[in-house]
Amino acid sequence: MDSTRWRSTHALALSAIAVGGILTATMPGTATAAPSGPDVSSWQHLDGRFIDWFAVRRSGHDFAMVKATEGLNYVNPYFIQDSLLMRAAGVARGTYHYAQPSLPPQSQAALYAATVLGQNGPLDLPPVLDMENAGGLDPARLINWTRRYLETVELLTGRTPIIYTYPNFWKTAMANTDEFVHYPLWIADYRGNDQPEVPGGWPTWTFWQTTDRGKVPGIAGGTDVNVYSGAQGDFARYAHISGLLGSS
Repeated sequence: MDSTRWRSTHALALSAIAVGGILTATMPGTATAAPSGPDVSSWQHLDGRFIDWFAVRRSGHDFAMVKATEGLNYVNPYFIQDSLLMRAAGVARGTYHYAQPSLPPQSQAALYAATVLGQNGPLDLPPVLDMENAGGLDPARLINWTRRYLETVELLTGRTPIIYTYPNFWKTAMANTDEFVHYPLWIADYRGNDQPEVPGGWPTWTFWQTTDRGKVPGIAGGTDVNVYSGAQGDFARYAHISGLLGSS
């Protein structure tokens, strides 16, 4: 998700190709592309520039994931700005915490929950835990850390969190545990297949990060691009906004 995020050793797939292969039928003879959106952090604010969230929405993206916090002492300096402008533009907002498992999970969950301005209003997707850093913990301790973080965030926000990860990290650092299958999965897999690899016993994925080199109008430079599978039901309902998909 940030500059240190996972890079696949395989060729990167263009997000348009990946998204084009994920279509949901609406009526005979017609189809509509799955809901899509970027995820951003301070890296997408080159030279302090604003993101034009109205341009993002006009380009057909229904949601975006925004980095909120990391560890115990980092809050994205653009988080409030992005949150307010996304709401004004009608872009559903997901927010994520970048885990630092070398630090206590409950304290990180509290920092995140206090920062995100609520997760239960219109245009709010559930909270996300970004798991791509083991923090020096072995799998057993990392699994325990993850469990405690997720339980705390769910208690504080009232919503079931989403787990973001990539296949190799989950299979190695998390010993491919299937303990967390009741949490929705957001998986990063840039290999250009028709579907991403799903580790850890999950029956399916909810969000798929198809590329980290996408181009989205309104965002300077490259950005990750994601699609929603429909695994949690109607997207407008999942994002707490009626008629969201029909507003473009």
